[in-house]
Amino acid sequence: MHIAGVQTVLPDHRYEQAEITEAFSRLTDCDEDLLRRFHAATGVTGRNLALPLEDYAKLDSFARANDMYVEIALDLAEQALRGALDKAGVRPEKVDHLLFCSTTGLATPSLDAKLAQRAGLRPDVKRVPVFGLGCAAGASGLARLHDYLRGWPGDVAALVCVELCSLTIQRDDTSIANLVASGLFGDGAAAAVAAGRGPGPEVVATRSRLYPGTEHLMGWEVGAHGFRIVLDPELTAFVEEVLAADIRAFLTDYGLTPDQVATWICHPGGPKVIEAITDTLGLPPRALDVTWRSLREHGNLSSVSVLHVLQETRGRAGTPAVLLALGPGFSAELLLLHW
Repeated sequence: MHIAGVQTVLPDHRYEQAEITEAFSRLTDCDEDLLRRFHAATGVTGRNLALPLEDYAKLDSFARANDMYVEIALDLAEQALRGALDKAGVRPEKVDHLLFCSTTGLATPSLDAKLAQRAGLRPDVKRVPVFGLGCAAGASGLARLHDYLRGWPGDVAALVCVELCSLTIQRDDTSIANLVASGLFGDGAAAAVAAGRGPGPEVVATRSRLYPGTEHLMGWEVGAHGFRIVLDPELTAFVEEVLAADIRAFLTDYGLTPDQVATWICHPGGPKVIEAITDTLGLPPRALDVTWRSLREHGNLSSVSVLHVLQETRGRAGTPAVLLALGPGFSAELLLLHW
């Protein structure tokens, strides 16, 4: 599989982190000084949000928040898909397979049904909507496109990820997890267009890793309140414990070691997670510069983030690269690319 085009689209409402912190403190009962410390610790300097800051006070129910999700997510998804198709030089009617990933809102018919019609895809396009993969979905989505195109190498496949994390705001949740999440996550959409043959980095291999008994590390608590964040403080320690060995084992199967990988395309899960990946793999200090910049300028965009990092990465021709993301499960998704 060759990735022919990637496009990220962010909402128009851009705010500095301090503005978001102040607005969130007014909406909740959180201690403002504590909130500022947690928000500063994320390393995020600004984020794009689905709504103007003053409109979040109007999200007085899960239903209202989800209505906004459906409206805004569809617009961003269409922009992202059209942008990726343009970059790939592919007309919409040439798309044979559409994979749609999101974990921050719900709709039936799923948004990919509406997206396919708005973007001009064929009526017989094969659609697969996926919910619940969280931050791992960008990498997992690329891996599933690879699986599809191995069987149908003459086809064109598209991945669209949309996450509007800010619409999951929990005004009565004063947990540490929610304080961290309110300072870390941003909103956006991204799309990737791929084909069995053609230009762009080639996906050589993929690997999925599910860690049993770790469901408590990351996810949603779903109820009348909507989506309440689950983010266990043990997460970083677990990443340090297991991820490096799994990445090394993956690379060994293809005759590589981490020091032979020229480019690392890593989901910006947060400062501690990025540092854990860098330290346990012994990566050069600047190996994850693009990941750090994405986190700093946009926050963690959940499934969208790793595609944004991919879009901003310029690999060296003829060299290997690793793309990776972590998500609920707890799980890891790894891809070996060749530029």
